Amino acid sequence: MGNALTLFETLTSCIAAEQPVAMATVIQGAGRVGAKMLLRPDTPRLGDLGNATLDEAVERAALAMLTRAESGVRVYAVPEGEVQVFIETYPSPPTMFIVGAVHIAIALVTFARTLGFRTVVIDARGAFATAERFAHADELIHAWPDEVLPARLNSNSYVVLLTHDPKLDDPALKVALPSPARYIGALGSPRTHAKRLERLRADGVPEEQLARLHAPIGLKIGGATPEEIAVSIIAEVVAARHGLTGKT
Repeated sequence: MGNALTLFETLTSCIAAEQPVAMATVIQGAGRVGAKMLLRPDTPRLGDLGNATLDEAVERAALAMLTRAESGVRVYAVPEGEVQVFIETYPSPPTMFIVGAVHIAIALVTFARTLGFRTVVIDARGAFATAERFAHADELIHAWPDEVLPARLNSNSYVVLLTHDPKLDDPALKVALPSPARYIGALGSPRTHAKRLERLRADGVPEEQLARLHAPIGLKIGGATPEEIAVSIIAEVVAARHGLTGKT
């Protein structure tokens, strides 16, 4: 009873804090029907399903399903027979972190919220990040991005860098690229991006992380106005949300 209470308390706490979490329950077959196990990224599992090998297999499946916001029944073979496990996932809400309170960001917040994203605008420059310009954002944070992002990014995070300023973009990328964030994109011309890659390589950022970066950001739709550029960005983000590149 105490173990079950701990599981449900932790589950409730994670959901309230909008932290990704999954609950696995044995619903049929060999083993302990009704046994539960709680899974979170980068956190030891709570509870068990009565078989160590089964626990490990279910943990792998649950964490993969969590990144896809997918729930369902999975069947596993154990020495006593087959076990059916219901895996229910509670992903954190899709959140777009927009670094740079520039004009493109105003339109991007509008599009992102319409498509169901929570929006967080980050900029240490008070002249840009004003409540009047971003009253429609869910959060407006006056801080350096590398101070905000470390504790906030997860597999349902989308990071968009719009500043063109290496003092803001580079530290943010050093946090975002090794993180579980689903999408990371940066504004800038091919020349600007080439210089960015040079700086990051010089700072020791590995190639596999650099390969995650969408830059120049957005799909090629020929947009020139801030609103059209925002359309190209949100289109690429939506493609990433659905596991696509949007390039073909």
